[in-house]
Amino acid sequence: MKVIVFPGQGSQKKRMGKELFDKYTTLTTTASDILGYSIKTLCLEDPDNQLGQTQFTQPALFVVNALTWLEIKENLNQQPAFFAGHSLGEYNALFAAGAFDFETGLKLVKKRGELMALSKGGGMAAVIGLDEQTIKTIFTENNFNNIFIANYNSPSQIVISGQESEIVQAEPVFKSSGAKLYVKLKVSGAFHTHFMDVAYKEFSNYISKITTNELTLPVISNVTAQPHENTKIADLLCQQLISPVKWTESIQLLMAKGVDDFQEVGPGKVLTKLIEQIKKEFTPLTTNSESEKKAPKI
Repeated sequence: MKVIVFPGQGSQKKRMGKELFDKYTTLTTTASDILGYSIKTLCLEDPDNQLGQTQFTQPALFVVNALTWLEIKENLNQQPAFFAGHSLGEYNALFAAGAFDFETGLKLVKKRGELMALSKGGGMAAVIGLDEQTIKTIFTENNFNNIFIANYNSPSQIVISGQESEIVQAEPVFKSSGAKLYVKLKVSGAFHTHFMDVAYKEFSNYISKITTNELTLPVISNVTAQPHENTKIADLLCQQLISPVKWTESIQLLMAKGVDDFQEVGPGKVLTKLIEQIKKEFTPLTTNSESEKKAPKI
């Protein structure tokens, strides 16, 4: 079985989508009208160095991911059994499964990016080489009460998020505790933690005006690592802002369901590499039903 996966923030790069904008001129024009600037110019030229800024990154990636999917869909030999996306990429997964149209998805992502960009005083760092329990023990033993796990990317790559001052203080502690790498991310907010509560509330108000459609194929939720329920899509997209991305568990679930073909749709191969790590280091979750799962072997 095949699953299509869509990358999120961090996969953006200059000149992404260069062969797509002229192929999908109507959608490109629609995107530029919604955003108030040329999406083609931003992605191909980035004249004002904005592509790395959250409020620009997220809509740009959504557009490129969506157009890439539409192109691939034209000649797909094997229909996917599932869709999944990492953080921002979950919006592309939902778009591909028919939860909302291109315009609605882009409007949601535009609002999401704007709200997340307003968050200040936070930071994030990727910790390479330490598992979840070790990281949580470091939090406890060093009184890092304002840092939390934000992304379970793979068994050996976990992103932490919280107050910027503690993210800085934590670096030497993690390195001395055996972390192979401690990479501070270029963000100003503590994404996927309770520090995003203000954005969560405002986004909840915004998305309440949106009606989602019944999904044509299952989409795995970042929040639950389970397939979305049609009636809870909006709620889980809001929860995603303040909850960790359960990517490792999501891939385990898909493996347990028999998925053996993961195709990344979008710029780069970030998710492809993470999935390879998960395959090597974790056994799949085994399920008797949607709610019964065996704990992963670490």
